Amino acid sequence: MPVKTKRRTKAGPRDSYLVLIHRFPLRAIRNDRELDVAIALVNELLDRPVLDEGEDDYLDVLGNLVEDYEESVHPIEPASDAVILGSLLTDRGQTQLQVAAATGIANSTLSNVLHGKRQLTRDHIRRLAKHFKVDPAVFHG
Repeated sequence: MPVKTKRRTKAGPRDSYLVLIHRFPLRAIRNDRELDVAIALVNELLDRPVLDEGEDDYLDVLGNLVEDYEESVHPIEPASDAVILGSLLTDRGQTQLQVAAATGIANSTLSNVLHGKRQLTRDHIRRLAKHFKVDPAVFHG
């Protein structure tokens, strides 16, 4: 969760923190309705140009509560090699043939990966990460 670095000094941080606590108490989120309210409040705080210390502290904890709920109730499955490679091709505006030529990975291998018939090897990941200038961890979902 991004944290604001600029701080506003007009209202005391304790006052702003308590105001936010009254709006939405900091406790485990129990359902999707509470999640929606929490996300709206997170977005409201992130849209502010600056936050005082109390708002910043509140945002930090609320962001953790949102993340905990989403991970436990709405987990996101790791992306497959096909999805990751396809996204990189699309995002970079490159074709499968261009990447095959640039990395030395056979076009048929890339095709099989993109169709979910094959997984990337460590060597493929190393070459693709170097080509796309991304951390190899990108390929681990």
